[in-house]
Parts: sequence; C-alpha cells; structure tokens
Amino acid sequence: TPATMGIDMKAGGRVNNNGRTAPVSENPYIRLLVKLYRFMARRVECQFNKVVLKRLFMSKMNRPPLSLSKLAKLMAGKDGQVAVMVGTVTDDVRMLDTPQGLKVCALRFTEGARNRILKNGGEILTFDQLAQQHPTGSNCLLVRGPRAAREANRHFGAPGTTHAAPYVRSKGRKFEKARGRRKSRGYKC
Repeated sequence: TPATMGIDMKAGGRVNNNGRTAPVSENPYIRLLVKLYRFMARRVECQFNKVVLKRLFMSKMNRPPLSLSKLAKLMAGKDGQVAVMVGTVTDDVRMLDTPQGLKVCALRFTEGARNRILKNGGEILTFDQLAQQHPTGSNCLLVRGPRAAREANRHFGAPGTTHAAPYVRSKGRKFEKARGRRKSRGYKC
C-alpha cells in the first residue's frame, strides 16, 4: 500500500531541489536588487519579476553579454518597449548606425554602448528605476545573451556522434584531420 512505501535510497533517494535561492556573488548592488525583486516577486502578481529574480541569482557564465547590434535586431519594430537584460550590454563596432530612441535596462553597460544609446536619443534604466516605472513588467521585453556561444561549448558532447570538436594541440593538416573526418580514411561523421 502507498502508506507503507518508503524511498528507494539506492535507486534515486530523496529528490533535491537544485537551483539557486540566493546569489553567490557578494556584490552589494546585486544583493540589494535581490532584496527588491524578492519583494516584487512575492507581492506583484506577474511572472516577470520572478524571472528577473531568478536571473539575478545566476552565475556570470549564465549571464552572457549581449551586443548592441543583437539588441537592435531584437527591438526592431517594438517601439516604446523597454529591453530588459539581466547582464551586460556591450558595444559592437561592426554596427555603423545605432537605432533611435532605444530604451534599455541592464545590470551593466560598457562605456561605448552607453554613449551610443544616449547619443541617439535612447534611455538607460537601472533595475530599481525599472521596478518603479514598470512594476509588472508590462511593455518590457526580456532579452538575454547567447549562452552557448562560448568556445568550450564546441567541445561538449560525445566525439564522433555529436560533431564535438576535439581538443587539439594545433590546428593543422597533421592534427586529427584523417580518420573520422573524411570518407577516404576509414569513416566520416
């Protein structure tokens, strides 16, 4: 009967709730934002603040930066909306003209990105300003950087089946370019 059933400790044991409940970072400004968004997530009935709070807990690796050019693409045709990025917004020198009137809220801006946004009539918000102006996250677009763009991600997965790149001493003709890489040398995958 279900009443006498126990937990099979060998098989799975007790299921833990993994995932952060507080930031590991000791940055006092992030800690203050966590206090604010903990309150907002509890008291304001919307999912937006809960998502922002969860992202404030994340490690820096899970908060990759977003370039200004990618931000411009994401915000195309979304006039009047605020782009919300829990992380850093960086400048992109390849982009020649910055769109007019971008409204962006982020944890950090590089100097170049900040200057370009402000120069083109844009607006920069901090998260405490965002909480006052858009407490429910209405008219806000949550954006994030490319998490899988790290060089290390190229090497993840089983070799030979998932196109995982090998760690090689040098990239050249003689280094891991034959078997498994071309049809004429055994097999290609």
